[in-house]
Amino acid sequence: MAATTPQPAQPTPATPPPAFQAMFEVVTNFWLARAVHAATELGIPDLLADGPRSTAELAASTGTDPRALHRLLRALTATGLFRTDGQGRHHTTALGETLRTDVPGSLGSFVLMELGEAHHGAWGRLLHSVRSGEPAFEEANGRKIWEFFEQTPVMAGHLGRAMTGLTAMVADAVLAAYDFGPYRRIVDVGGGEGGFLGAILTAHPEATGIVLDLPQAVENGRRRIAEAGLADRCELTGGDFFEKVPEGGDLYTMKWVLHDWDDASCVRILRSCRRAMPEHARLLIVDTVLPDDDSFSPGKIIDLNMMVLSGGQERTAEEFRTLLDAAGFTLTRILPTLSPSSAIEAVPTGAPHA
Repeated sequence: MAATTPQPAQPTPATPPPAFQAMFEVVTNFWLARAVHAATELGIPDLLADGPRSTAELAASTGTDPRALHRLLRALTATGLFRTDGQGRHHTTALGETLRTDVPGSLGSFVLMELGEAHHGAWGRLLHSVRSGEPAFEEANGRKIWEFFEQTPVMAGHLGRAMTGLTAMVADAVLAAYDFGPYRRIVDVGGGEGGFLGAILTAHPEATGIVLDLPQAVENGRRRIAEAGLADRCELTGGDFFEKVPEGGDLYTMKWVLHDWDDASCVRILRSCRRAMPEHARLLIVDTVLPDDDSFSPGKIIDLNMMVLSGGQERTAEEFRTLLDAAGFTLTRILPTLSPSSAIEAVPTGAPHA
Protein backbone atom coordinates (compact mmCIF):
# COMPACT_ATOMS: atom_id res chain seq x y z
CA MET A 1 0.00 0.00 0.00
CA ALA A 2 1.48 3.31 -1.09
CA ALA A 3 2.30 5.80 1.60
CA THR A 4 0.35 9.04 1.45
CA THR A 5 2.06 12.39 1.57
CA PRO A 6 1.02 14.36 4.63
CA GLN A 7 -0.91 17.50 3.73
CA PRO A 8 -0.09 20.73 5.47
CA ALA A 9 -2.64 21.76 8.05
CA GLN A 10 -4.95 24.50 6.87
CA PRO A 11 -4.74 27.64 8.99
CA THR A 12 -7.74 28.31 11.14
CA PRO A 13 -9.04 31.85 10.71
CA ALA A 14 -8.33 33.85 13.82
CA THR A 15 -11.40 35.07 15.65
CA PRO A 16 -10.85 38.51 17.10
CA PRO A 17 -11.58 38.87 20.80
CA PRO A 18 -15.13 40.19 21.44
CA ALA A 19 -13.89 43.54 22.74
CA PHE A 20 -11.86 44.16 19.57
CA GLN A 21 -14.79 43.17 17.37
CA ALA A 22 -17.10 45.47 19.29
CA MET A 23 -14.67 48.38 19.00
CA PHE A 24 -14.23 47.77 15.27
CA GLU A 25 -17.99 48.08 14.85
CA VAL A 26 -18.06 51.30 16.90
CA VAL A 27 -15.32 52.84 14.79
CA THR A 28 -16.83 51.87 11.44
CA ASN A 29 -20.46 52.69 12.21
CA PHE A 30 -20.02 56.09 10.60
CA TRP A 31 -19.29 54.38 7.27
CA LEU A 32 -22.73 52.81 7.39
CA ALA A 33 -24.35 56.08 8.48
CA ARG A 34 -22.85 57.92 5.53
CA ALA A 35 -23.98 55.16 3.18
CA VAL A 36 -27.53 55.59 4.50
CA HIS A 37 -27.20 59.33 3.87
CA ALA A 38 -26.06 58.74 0.28
CA ALA A 39 -29.00 56.46 -0.50
CA THR A 40 -31.43 58.92 1.09
CA GLU A 41 -29.91 61.89 -0.75
CA LEU A 42 -30.33 59.96 -4.02
CA GLY A 43 -33.96 59.27 -3.16
CA ILE A 44 -33.61 55.48 -3.42
CA PRO A 45 -36.32 54.70 -0.83
CA ASP A 46 -38.79 56.92 -2.67
CA LEU A 47 -37.88 55.45 -6.05
CA LEU A 48 -38.70 51.97 -4.72
CA ALA A 49 -42.03 53.06 -3.22
CA ASP A 50 -43.99 51.99 -6.30
CA GLY A 51 -42.25 48.66 -6.72
CA PRO A 52 -38.87 46.97 -7.25
CA ARG A 53 -36.28 48.28 -9.69
CA SER A 54 -33.01 46.99 -11.08
CA THR A 55 -29.69 48.65 -10.41
CA ALA A 56 -29.59 49.89 -14.01
CA GLU A 57 -33.02 51.53 -13.64
CA LEU A 58 -32.05 53.16 -10.34
CA ALA A 59 -28.75 54.38 -11.79
CA ALA A 60 -30.57 55.95 -14.76
CA SER A 61 -33.05 57.68 -12.41
CA THR A 62 -30.37 59.00 -10.07
CA GLY A 63 -27.62 59.84 -12.55
CA THR A 64 -25.12 57.54 -10.87
CA ASP A 65 -22.53 55.02 -12.02
CA PRO A 66 -24.27 51.61 -12.15
CA ARG A 67 -21.31 49.68 -10.73
CA ALA A 68 -20.78 52.15 -7.87
CA LEU A 69 -24.49 52.22 -7.11
CA HIS A 70 -24.52 48.42 -7.07
CA ARG A 71 -21.80 48.47 -4.43
CA LEU A 72 -23.70 50.98 -2.29
CA LEU A 73 -26.93 48.98 -2.52
CA ARG A 74 -25.07 45.72 -1.83
CA ALA A 75 -23.73 47.10 1.43
CA LEU A 76 -27.09 48.52 2.52
CA THR A 77 -28.85 45.29 1.56
CA ALA A 78 -26.43 43.37 3.76
CA THR A 79 -27.37 45.64 6.68
CA GLY A 80 -31.11 45.30 6.16
CA LEU A 81 -32.29 48.48 4.41
CA PHE A 82 -33.05 46.77 1.12
CA ARG A 83 -33.48 43.27 -0.27
CA THR A 84 -33.18 41.71 -3.71
CA ASP A 85 -35.41 39.20 -5.44
CA GLY A 86 -34.57 36.37 -7.78
CA GLN A 87 -34.60 38.72 -10.76
CA GLY A 88 -31.94 41.08 -9.40
CA ARG A 89 -34.38 43.82 -8.50
CA HIS A 90 -34.22 45.90 -5.33
CA HIS A 91 -37.01 46.25 -2.76
CA THR A 92 -37.15 48.28 0.45
CA THR A 93 -37.52 46.58 3.82
CA ALA A 94 -39.35 47.88 6.89
CA LEU A 95 -36.08 49.54 7.90
CA GLY A 96 -35.64 51.24 4.55
CA GLU A 97 -39.27 52.35 4.48
CA THR A 98 -38.58 54.71 7.40
CA LEU A 99 -36.59 56.89 4.97
CA ARG A 100 -39.42 57.42 2.47
CA THR A 101 -40.64 61.01 2.46
CA ASP A 102 -44.31 60.03 2.19
CA VAL A 103 -44.62 57.85 5.31
CA PRO A 104 -45.84 59.16 8.68
CA GLY A 105 -42.92 59.91 10.95
CA SER A 106 -40.41 59.74 8.09
CA LEU A 107 -36.78 59.89 9.18
CA GLY A 108 -35.57 60.92 5.73
CA SER A 109 -35.16 64.61 6.61
CA PHE A 110 -33.50 63.67 9.89
CA VAL A 111 -30.90 61.67 7.96
CA LEU A 112 -30.31 64.50 5.47
CA MET A 113 -29.94 67.03 8.27
CA GLU A 114 -27.86 65.08 10.80
CA LEU A 115 -25.62 63.36 8.26
CA GLY A 116 -25.37 66.25 5.79
CA GLU A 117 -22.09 68.02 5.18
CA ALA A 118 -22.66 70.84 7.68
CA HIS A 119 -23.48 68.60 10.64
CA HIS A 120 -21.01 65.91 9.64
CA GLY A 121 -18.27 68.53 9.32
CA ALA A 122 -19.04 69.85 12.79
CA TRP A 123 -18.65 66.37 14.28
CA GLY A 124 -15.29 66.16 12.52
CA ARG A 125 -14.24 68.97 14.85
CA LEU A 126 -15.47 67.38 18.07
CA LEU A 127 -12.06 67.98 19.64
CA HIS A 128 -12.55 71.72 19.14
CA SER A 129 -15.60 71.55 21.41
CA VAL A 130 -13.82 69.38 23.97
CA ARG A 131 -10.82 71.71 24.10
CA SER A 132 -12.69 75.01 24.01
CA GLY A 133 -16.11 74.23 25.44
CA GLU A 134 -17.60 75.96 22.39
CA PRO A 135 -19.78 74.53 19.59
CA ALA A 136 -17.82 73.09 16.68
CA PHE A 137 -20.52 73.95 14.15
CA GLU A 138 -19.36 77.55 13.74
CA GLU A 139 -15.74 76.43 13.52
CA ALA A 140 -16.67 74.05 10.69
CA ASN A 141 -19.17 76.19 8.81
CA GLY A 142 -18.29 79.81 9.55
CA ARG A 143 -21.66 80.60 11.13
CA LYS A 144 -23.75 79.56 14.09
CA ILE A 145 -26.22 76.74 13.56
CA TRP A 146 -29.30 78.95 13.82
CA GLU A 147 -27.85 81.34 11.23
CA PHE A 148 -27.19 78.33 9.01
CA PHE A 149 -30.82 77.24 9.12
CA GLU A 150 -32.04 80.81 8.61
CA GLN A 151 -29.84 81.25 5.55
CA THR A 152 -30.35 77.76 4.10
CA PRO A 153 -34.09 77.26 3.44
CA VAL A 154 -33.65 73.70 2.16
CA MET A 155 -32.00 72.60 5.40
CA ALA A 156 -34.49 74.60 7.47
CA GLY A 157 -37.20 72.58 5.75
CA HIS A 158 -35.39 69.37 6.64
CA LEU A 159 -35.13 70.57 10.25
CA GLY A 160 -38.89 71.13 10.47
CA ARG A 161 -39.72 67.79 8.87
CA ALA A 162 -37.12 65.99 10.97
CA MET A 163 -38.58 67.34 14.20
CA THR A 164 -42.08 66.44 13.02
CA GLY A 165 -40.97 62.89 12.23
CA LEU A 166 -39.16 62.45 15.54
CA THR A 167 -42.10 63.96 17.42
CA ALA A 168 -44.35 61.26 16.02
CA MET A 169 -42.09 58.72 17.77
CA VAL A 170 -42.38 60.33 21.21
CA ALA A 171 -45.79 62.03 21.33
CA ASP A 172 -47.77 58.89 22.15
CA ALA A 173 -45.31 58.01 24.92
CA VAL A 174 -45.76 61.43 26.53
CA LEU A 175 -49.54 61.29 26.16
CA ALA A 176 -49.55 57.93 27.91
CA ALA A 177 -47.44 59.23 30.80
CA TYR A 178 -48.96 62.66 31.43
CA ASP A 179 -52.62 63.64 31.88
CA PHE A 180 -53.41 66.56 29.59
CA GLY A 181 -57.13 66.32 30.38
CA PRO A 182 -57.35 69.20 32.88
CA TYR A 183 -55.96 71.80 30.47
CA ARG A 184 -58.09 73.82 28.07
CA ARG A 185 -55.53 76.26 26.68
CA ILE A 186 -52.07 74.88 25.85
CA VAL A 187 -49.13 76.97 24.63
CA ASP A 188 -46.33 75.01 22.94
CA VAL A 189 -43.18 77.13 23.13
CA GLY A 190 -40.74 76.38 20.31
CA GLY A 191 -43.27 73.95 18.90
CA GLY A 192 -41.96 73.93 15.32
CA GLU A 193 -44.55 72.80 12.80
CA GLY A 194 -47.08 71.90 15.49
CA GLY A 195 -46.65 68.13 15.55
CA PHE A 196 -46.56 67.78 19.34
CA LEU A 197 -49.42 70.15 20.08
CA GLY A 198 -51.39 68.60 17.23
CA ALA A 199 -51.08 65.18 18.85
CA ILE A 200 -52.27 66.57 22.19
CA LEU A 201 -55.26 68.36 20.65
CA THR A 202 -56.22 65.30 18.63
CA ALA A 203 -56.29 63.24 21.83
CA HIS A 204 -58.19 65.97 23.72
CA PRO A 205 -60.91 67.49 21.50
CA GLU A 206 -62.02 69.91 24.22
CA ALA A 207 -58.63 71.72 24.26
CA THR A 208 -57.25 74.54 22.12
CA GLY A 209 -53.70 75.74 21.74
CA ILE A 210 -51.04 78.02 20.33
CA VAL A 211 -47.70 77.08 18.75
CA LEU A 212 -44.94 79.67 19.07
CA ASP A 213 -41.82 79.39 16.94
CA LEU A 214 -39.88 81.27 14.32
CA PRO A 215 -42.08 82.54 11.45
CA GLN A 216 -40.75 80.12 8.82
CA ALA A 217 -41.25 77.10 11.08
CA VAL A 218 -44.86 77.84 11.91
CA GLU A 219 -45.63 78.79 8.32
CA ASN A 220 -44.50 75.34 7.22
CA GLY A 221 -46.80 73.83 9.84
CA ARG A 222 -50.04 75.46 8.74
CA ARG A 223 -50.73 72.84 6.09
CA ARG A 224 -50.09 69.99 8.54
CA ILE A 225 -52.43 71.49 11.12
CA ALA A 226 -55.13 72.05 8.49
CA GLU A 227 -54.77 68.50 7.16
CA ALA A 228 -55.18 67.21 10.72
CA GLY A 229 -58.49 69.08 10.99
CA LEU A 230 -57.17 71.29 13.80
CA ALA A 231 -57.08 74.72 12.15
CA ASP A 232 -59.99 75.97 14.26
CA ARG A 233 -58.36 74.88 17.53
CA CYS A 234 -54.65 75.42 16.91
CA GLU A 235 -53.12 78.82 16.25
CA LEU A 236 -49.58 79.09 14.90
CA THR A 237 -47.78 82.33 15.63
CA GLY A 238 -44.29 83.47 14.70
CA GLY A 239 -42.11 85.09 17.33
CA ASP A 240 -39.05 84.94 19.57
CA PHE A 241 -39.46 82.98 22.79
CA PHE A 242 -36.59 84.91 24.35
CA GLU A 243 -38.66 88.07 24.14
CA LYS A 244 -42.34 87.18 24.50
CA VAL A 245 -44.50 84.10 24.95
CA PRO A 246 -48.30 84.06 24.43
CA GLU A 247 -50.19 84.74 27.64
CA GLY A 248 -53.17 83.06 29.23
CA GLY A 249 -52.38 79.37 28.86
CA ASP A 250 -53.25 76.70 31.38
CA LEU A 251 -50.28 74.58 30.34
CA TYR A 252 -47.02 75.64 28.71
CA THR A 253 -45.09 72.88 26.94
CA MET A 254 -41.53 72.80 25.62
CA LYS A 255 -40.33 69.71 23.79
CA TRP A 256 -36.63 69.43 22.94
CA VAL A 257 -36.10 73.16 23.36
CA LEU A 258 -33.94 73.58 26.45
CA HIS A 259 -31.37 71.02 25.31
CA ASP A 260 -30.51 73.33 22.40
CA TRP A 261 -29.24 76.06 24.72
CA ASP A 262 -26.70 76.79 27.44
CA ASP A 263 -27.87 77.41 31.02
CA ALA A 264 -28.03 81.20 30.79
CA SER A 265 -30.15 81.04 27.63
CA CYS A 266 -32.44 78.43 29.20
CA VAL A 267 -33.08 80.68 32.17
CA ARG A 268 -34.01 83.51 29.78
CA ILE A 269 -36.49 81.25 27.95
CA LEU A 270 -37.99 80.00 31.20
CA ARG A 271 -38.35 83.52 32.61
CA SER A 272 -40.10 84.57 29.40
CA CYS A 273 -42.57 81.73 29.98
CA ARG A 274 -42.96 82.67 33.63
CA ARG A 275 -43.92 86.25 32.72
CA ALA A 276 -46.69 84.96 30.45
CA MET A 277 -48.12 82.35 32.82
CA PRO A 278 -51.06 82.81 35.18
CA GLU A 279 -50.42 81.57 38.71
CA HIS A 280 -52.53 78.44 38.16
CA ALA A 281 -50.69 77.39 34.99
CA ARG A 282 -48.15 74.60 34.76
CA LEU A 283 -45.03 74.05 32.72
CA LEU A 284 -44.23 70.74 31.03
CA ILE A 285 -40.74 70.18 29.65
CA VAL A 286 -40.19 67.15 27.43
CA ASP A 287 -36.49 66.36 27.34
CA THR A 288 -34.00 63.66 28.18
CA VAL A 289 -33.14 63.37 31.88
CA LEU A 290 -29.66 61.97 32.28
CA PRO A 291 -28.99 59.36 34.99
CA ASP A 292 -26.45 60.33 37.66
CA ASP A 293 -24.57 57.02 37.42
CA ASP A 294 -22.41 55.36 34.77
CA SER A 295 -25.29 53.48 33.10
CA PHE A 296 -25.91 53.81 29.38
CA SER A 297 -28.42 56.40 28.26
CA PRO A 298 -29.05 57.58 24.68
CA GLY A 299 -29.09 61.05 26.16
CA LYS A 300 -25.38 60.87 26.89
CA ILE A 301 -24.69 60.53 23.16
CA ILE A 302 -27.31 63.16 22.24
CA ASP A 303 -25.56 65.43 24.73
CA LEU A 304 -22.40 65.31 22.62
CA ASN A 305 -24.44 66.26 19.55
CA MET A 306 -25.79 69.30 21.40
CA MET A 307 -22.29 70.27 22.49
CA VAL A 308 -20.96 70.08 18.93
CA LEU A 309 -23.88 71.74 17.15
CA SER A 310 -25.34 74.47 19.34
CA GLY A 311 -23.57 74.55 22.69
CA GLY A 312 -26.63 73.08 24.38
CA GLN A 313 -26.72 70.03 26.62
CA GLU A 314 -28.80 67.23 28.09
CA ARG A 315 -29.29 67.53 31.86
CA THR A 316 -29.75 65.55 35.05
CA ALA A 317 -32.78 65.98 37.29
CA GLU A 318 -30.76 68.21 39.62
CA GLU A 319 -29.61 70.38 36.72
CA PHE A 320 -33.22 70.85 35.61
CA ARG A 321 -34.16 71.75 39.19
CA THR A 322 -31.42 74.38 39.28
CA LEU A 323 -32.56 75.96 35.98
CA LEU A 324 -36.17 76.04 37.12
CA ASP A 325 -35.32 77.55 40.50
CA ALA A 326 -33.33 80.32 38.80
CA ALA A 327 -36.30 81.19 36.57
CA GLY A 328 -38.99 81.26 39.27
CA PHE A 329 -40.32 77.70 39.01
CA THR A 330 -40.58 74.75 41.37
CA LEU A 331 -40.03 71.29 39.93
CA THR A 332 -42.95 69.10 41.01
CA ARG A 333 -42.30 65.74 39.35
CA ILE A 334 -40.46 63.91 36.59
CA LEU A 335 -42.35 61.20 34.74
CA PRO A 336 -40.41 58.70 32.63
CA THR A 337 -42.02 57.69 29.33
CA LEU A 338 -41.67 54.76 26.95
CA SER A 339 -39.15 56.84 25.00
CA PRO A 340 -35.79 58.43 25.80
CA SER A 341 -37.61 61.63 26.82
CA SER A 342 -39.20 62.34 30.20
CA ALA A 343 -42.05 64.67 31.17
CA ILE A 344 -40.74 67.28 33.62
CA GLU A 345 -43.49 69.24 35.35
CA ALA A 346 -43.04 72.55 37.19
CA VAL A 347 -45.23 75.31 38.66
CA PRO A 348 -44.55 78.98 39.37
CA THR A 349 -42.72 79.23 42.66
CA GLY A 350 -45.15 79.97 45.48
CA ALA A 351 -48.21 78.84 43.50
CA PRO A 352 -50.32 76.10 45.12
CA HIS A 353 -50.06 72.66 43.57
CA ALA A 354 -51.32 69.19 44.36
